Amino acid sequence: MRPRIAIDAMGGDEGPRVMVAGAALARHRHEGFQFLFVGDEQKIKEALKDHPNLSASSEILHAEDVISGEDKPAQALRKSKTTSMGLAVNAVKTGAVSAAVSAGNTGALMAISKLALRTMSGIDRPALAALLPTLKDSDVVMLDLGANKECTSENLVQFAVMGAAYSRIMHGFDKPLVKLLNIGTEEAKGTGTVQDAAAALREAIGLSMNFQGFTEADKISTGEVDVIVTDGFSGNVALKSLEGTARFVTDLLKRSFLSSLRSKIGFLISRPATEMLREHLDPNNHNGAVFLGLNGVVVKSHGSADEKGVANAVEVAARLVEDSILERISEDLTKVRQLNPSTTVAK
Repeated sequence: MRPRIAIDAMGGDEGPRVMVAGAALARHRHEGFQFLFVGDEQKIKEALKDHPNLSASSEILHAEDVISGEDKPAQALRKSKTTSMGLAVNAVKTGAVSAAVSAGNTGALMAISKLALRTMSGIDRPALAALLPTLKDSDVVMLDLGANKECTSENLVQFAVMGAAYSRIMHGFDKPLVKLLNIGTEEAKGTGTVQDAAAALREAIGLSMNFQGFTEADKISTGEVDVIVTDGFSGNVALKSLEGTARFVTDLLKRSFLSSLRSKIGFLISRPATEMLREHLDPNNHNGAVFLGLNGVVVKSHGSADEKGVANAVEVAARLVEDSILERISEDLTKVRQLNPSTTVAK
């Protein structure tokens, strides 16, 4: 049976229209998806009129309030019980749905999810993980992308376990190639925290991953690594740098092609290639970051995502539920404890 997913209909730049349209597209691709739309009932009903095939597989839970992009996590927590985001996450907690998807405030969503769902046994802190495009056919899983500014070596070990489980589900790898982000690939490089995490992962040889030390930031997009692990501060800086570089390249190409008549003719000739580039870099095709390490599945969609992006986020949530992400993480955490008892993976 397909999972039932709660949709924070009020999150994102365009609210119910795009969130409902994205859910409709996901259900068109995967017949059987069920939805609980949370938010302003009248606005959701209005959006559903454009997707009559979705109405029979959906329910609406009215929410009086909405968490804005300006709300601080503490503010969001105080009013979470009456907001679309808070009620969507609570539906995961109660078991009314299998997962929740929101395009709202990231910090608020993390705070609400962590308070409502708590961290899994063996996990100190949840991490934000996402799929990033590479030069190869498969995306790279990278975490943490901003949930934890400072991390211990134990946190990084836990992130590696969670990232490998995520990669196995999304790409079907038996043992994803995992590396820690560092300032060099030599064993002596990096902080004590990174080196201690690497030592622990090398010892835990029975894990469902292929750990191979360190990688540098210039290798993130090459596709040479399946999972890249780092602290949230470094991960967020790296992510924003990649996004900025992608915009820089596309804007530079656009400016170059419009610079002269000859360039415009060249653009027409090379248009298939530039369209392929645009499609590959389109964030909607990689939409759906995940809060790994919680007792439930919560997926964060880009606030600016279109219906295709929202559909991808819904599909990520469904796959994680169907392929038992929580059980996979728990199994590998147990192996860490058994193979390397000196490594602490739980509070």
